[in-house]
Amino acid sequence: MTLRRMMAIGMAAILFGGAVTAEAAADKPLKIGLMFTLSGPAAVLGEQGRDGFLLAADILKNKLGGLDTEIIVIDDEQKPDVAVNRARELVERDQVDFVVGPIFSNILQAIAKPVTDSGKFLISPNAGTSNFAGKDCNPNLFVSSYQNDQVHEVLGKYAQDKGYKKLFLLAPNYQAGKDAIAGVKHSYKGEVVEEIFTPMGQLDFSAELAQIAAAQPDAVYAFMPGGMGVNLVKQYRQAGLENIPFLSAFTVDETTLPATKDAAVGFFGGANWAPDLDVAQSKEFVKAYEAKYGKVPGTYAMQAYDAALMIDAAVKSVNGDLTNADGIRKGLEAADIQSLRGDFKIGPNHYPIQNFYLVKAAKRPDGKYQTEIVETIFTDYADSYAAQCQMK
Repeated sequence: MTLRRMMAIGMAAILFGGAVTAEAAADKPLKIGLMFTLSGPAAVLGEQGRDGFLLAADILKNKLGGLDTEIIVIDDEQKPDVAVNRARELVERDQVDFVVGPIFSNILQAIAKPVTDSGKFLISPNAGTSNFAGKDCNPNLFVSSYQNDQVHEVLGKYAQDKGYKKLFLLAPNYQAGKDAIAGVKHSYKGEVVEEIFTPMGQLDFSAELAQIAAAQPDAVYAFMPGGMGVNLVKQYRQAGLENIPFLSAFTVDETTLPATKDAAVGFFGGANWAPDLDVAQSKEFVKAYEAKYGKVPGTYAMQAYDAALMIDAAVKSVNGDLTNADGIRKGLEAADIQSLRGDFKIGPNHYPIQNFYLVKAAKRPDGKYQTEIVETIFTDYADSYAAQCQMK
């Protein structure tokens, strides 16, 4: 088990807030558990989430909400059973006040109940399943990223607006993959010539690529995060299919571009943010992240950074009184932060309302790769499941 404790006592927060009251300097530290996938092929996703959160903590001098802050980092190993046990350890043994994580939706579904039933707050900086946005919404569960379908809806609408008549869909067989396909179909009304769900972790796509070549769709849409996306993009180019537009989400991004490099340049994606977003605090974040970690940040890092800001603002709103759960909840709902994505608020189902963009993979003048915004597809966009939420 990867376990790292970080305890720091420093100056009062100097960014994203002013002076804090004396009452905030409580003897009890704020304790936060970070749960990310930090081993295996998908570790790069979890590392970005972890690093984004820790960068925010560094900038806040490790005094989130004005309180001395202890951060415990846990590897869920992308295994639901492992994640459940470690989530219980965080809330029962370590007595954390917040759990931040995970990356993958099957892990979120596994840990949501043990964390929230304990009375602790769970903030997901990436996974955003449809059930928790709708009928299973939870007063102690917040999402700082998106509802899973939404990013995929960007490409569905783009394909619809481009007049593509036939679309080929490809995703891994788990909840986020199902949400991805549902998201594309929500905004795309043309013909789906094929819809394939592959096993999680699949790295050889020769059979699927042969089917694409035979179907000759107007475009391909793929959701393949991590190593799956790296292999799919490379194999897509090697198969000579680049004449068929390649649309994706979480397949061509800052976690995969260092490996795919030129093979992904020009491929389109969907996102709620990109490193070139013209927002002052976002530019400062990108600069600080690259200076600290030597990598270009992606949405995983940005959303975890914003999760730290949400905790900071919520704890400040109750003057550091960690026993005031109702007040902290109201503070999280208010989300009084300078989000890196600019316009941002929390909806009634505790999922964000925000803009979504068409992005394209590009090579920067310095030789690094990043996604860049092409156009805004949705503005102040709330997810379609919020109406099903009856928050208790």
